[in-house]
Amino acid sequence: MSEARSTQGCPECDGHLGVESGETVCNDCGLVVSEYRIDHGPEWRSFADDDRNPARTGAPLTRSRHDRGLSTEIGRSTRIKGRKRRQFARLRRQHNRARISSKRERNQVYAFTEIRRLTSALSLPNHIREQACALFESAQNEDLLRGRSLEGFAAACVYAACRVAGIARSVEEVCDVAKATEAEHHAAYRALNRDLGLPVAPTDPTEYIPRFATKLDLDRDVERRAREYVADAHEDGLVAGKNPCGVAAACLYTAARDVGADCTQADAADVADVTPVTLRKTYVELRD
Repeated sequence: MSEARSTQGCPECDGHLGVESGETVCNDCGLVVSEYRIDHGPEWRSFADDDRNPARTGAPLTRSRHDRGLSTEIGRSTRIKGRKRRQFARLRRQHNRARISSKRERNQVYAFTEIRRLTSALSLPNHIREQACALFESAQNEDLLRGRSLEGFAAACVYAACRVAGIARSVEEVCDVAKATEAEHHAAYRALNRDLGLPVAPTDPTEYIPRFATKLDLDRDVERRAREYVADAHEDGLVAGKNPCGVAAACLYTAARDVGADCTQADAADVADVTPVTLRKTYVELRD
């Protein structure tokens, strides 16, 4: 990087001053004499073997928009009045209509908006949102939406993306924040799983333990002991065919009983959205 010499000396050691990266620094003792907060140099570092293009031309492409985020919008302004304002309102309306040219794109706009809302309500990362939108587009290409609700497919795509990525979210959690019913969700998910061949595996109850332990206000010792109970349940074959949420809640309740923590069967069952009878059955099996 080029360095410019200053004609004045350092106020501390009377050394030579240099201007580098917007700062005036003494080359002898390192004192920062003055700081210019605006750096006019490039905002990236370039290396000889770097073949990337550092130029930026807007926001990155995203699968959560029907047009991949390439379209533009006509903004609003309070400076224009009267006829010009009405003209821009008409232009904005015609522009929005031109962005959605078919019923297929209209369905994508609605479903992608619902997917973004669901992933935000469930605190899911961006890659789950992108994967869910890609699943919906694949389902649309396979003509799976005929006779089924868009809300159900939006919820099913979010749930399927979580299952594929190994993120623990139950059907009840997704349906609680979705606009679809559980019946619509199940019908859409069965169609996705059957026709798209999703690589899903049974959910590990261990994935639910940290969230349930936080909701029940249990400490790390209880959580660690509950993980051990889940491992023992896998070895004994107690997990197969059971609701993973119920198994996780039963392991947490058993661990809490071992250390004397304050946790009732009703509280643990309520957090996992299962009945106390289901939790008690798994608890008895763990004790045996």
